[in-house]
Amino acid sequence: MSTSTHDGVAVEHHGLESEFEHEPVPASRRRSLGSVSAVWFGFPMIITNAIFGGTIVYGLGFWRGMAAIVAGNVVLFAYVGALSLVAGRTGKNFALTAAETFGRKGAPIAAGFLSTVVIGWFAFQTGLTGATLNGSLGWNEPLMIAIAGVLYIGITFIGIRALTVIGLVAAPLFVVLAVVALVFAARGGGMSGITSYQGGAPDAGVLSVGAAITIVVAGFADSGTMTADFTRWSRTGREAVLATFTAFPLANVISLLVGGLIVAAGAAAAPAANGGDFLPILTSHGWVLSALAVVFVFINLGSVCTHCLYNGAVGWSQLTGGRMRVLTLVLGGVGLVAALAGVWSHFAAWLNLLGIFVPPIGAVLILDQLVLRRSARRPLTTFRVRPFVAWAIGALGAALVHFQAPQLSEALAGIVVGALAYLLLDLLTGQRELRGAPEVSLVGPRTPDRAPGAAAKDPS
Repeated sequence: MSTSTHDGVAVEHHGLESEFEHEPVPASRRRSLGSVSAVWFGFPMIITNAIFGGTIVYGLGFWRGMAAIVAGNVVLFAYVGALSLVAGRTGKNFALTAAETFGRKGAPIAAGFLSTVVIGWFAFQTGLTGATLNGSLGWNEPLMIAIAGVLYIGITFIGIRALTVIGLVAAPLFVVLAVVALVFAARGGGMSGITSYQGGAPDAGVLSVGAAITIVVAGFADSGTMTADFTRWSRTGREAVLATFTAFPLANVISLLVGGLIVAAGAAAAPAANGGDFLPILTSHGWVLSALAVVFVFINLGSVCTHCLYNGAVGWSQLTGGRMRVLTLVLGGVGLVAALAGVWSHFAAWLNLLGIFVPPIGAVLILDQLVLRRSARRPLTTFRVRPFVAWAIGALGAALVHFQAPQLSEALAGIVVGALAYLLLDLLTGQRELRGAPEVSLVGPRTPDRAPGAAAKDPS
């Protein structure tokens, strides 16, 4: 797929602008705060989060559930915000950023893992589209999955511009229909006792604040760790952090809160299984709202699917030397087949995987590039063992919490243990590494830490 330049803008042969898969986004191609915020803000404003929020409140009660939701979002903002700060300063995608810490030959392991995990999310949300329409309206599930998959692949193919547009549409539509559902829930006096809702039903799946925090963090652990794929388009590190704030806590809390309110008001049809899913409320009030609900499902879940597929395509294009749009077609096809095969139904195991193995990766990157600032003073090597050791220790700590202390948060444990492990390894070997002879990179000279012209603009 060839690329040319017209009026200073990199354009691929099909007429769409370059996605800069293999180099930092140039300062001249960075996007406004509003544009990048739309990409992130529309991502968490989804029906899946309402399901999560309802599940949390169903198990913990309203106030304890809200406390867990807020705590999880504080963790997400600190975690994703720090990674976004690095991305806004450098313009590098996640795979390029990971190479600074894990080494050129080590980065494909971390980036390949996450770029594959997000395709699993794409498959899950595509499958959920069909299952939701089947459960609410009785429509043919495999057919809806196939239509949704093709639609989501087509939107992702357009690139970052399409993610901005779908975010601008998905978030307001979620708010409007959520308010309508809450109004219906309040008609019978259902909202009067929400703050006194105690939860703790025998069939509840979330029984501790720690487990609830893990659900909140794990829901965006993968794409949150890969935030650089989105926030590299920011003009400065500070704007990248501000764009992250619109997602965590702002949009994420709103969507989780809606689900919690639906359950606390007693309006959820099956809170143990479907949490705060409010679509049945809409579809039971006439064909107009049913039609809107169908549009909502495609746009809302499409927002998640396109973001996840974009993450995977950018990551694998960097790892294979291919183009994002080609990988979008390939990986989208794989995800669609997985969705049709029903892989999306193994959701509980999927969240456990994310909560254990993903957060330590981001913790290592934050410590190395933002706190210790080792990557800026270290020659770009082919492979670094220390980050992988810290990642493994962090994942082990998270796994121990998951199996031995499930009342705690395995995601938070993975972040803390992974960060402490990397810090200890740096104290023991960091200065020796910096004094060592530089290793030869297999792929050429080191990419500059900042896009041309970006240094003077970034005060952060």
